[in-house]
Amino acid sequence: MIIRELITHRWGNKELVTSPSFGTVEKVFVKDDMRVLEWEPLFIIRTENGSLEQIAVGVNGVINSVHVKEGDHVIPGMVMAFIKDDLLDSDIS
Repeated sequence: MIIRELITHRWGNKELVTSPSFGTVEKVFVKDDMRVLEWEPLFIIRTENGSLEQIAVGVNGVINSVHVKEGDHVIPGMVMAFIKDDLLDSDIS
């Protein structure tokens, strides 16, 4: 299994988790309103060539919404989830 540690992109006040490859979602480890830690596995994708990719991101926060389910086909750049990053809630000036 390949571990893919992705960099998220900010959209408004949330971080986007996007698919890095073409494939099928094999496993979804997260659900809405679930707290996640940096580099925790979020999804497993079976790529077109049959390899498995474990998807993780460098963000601590709460899953705002999950946009894929097991069995869904994904393409590069497709939004899989939104995370409300803990750093966005910081009161540090």
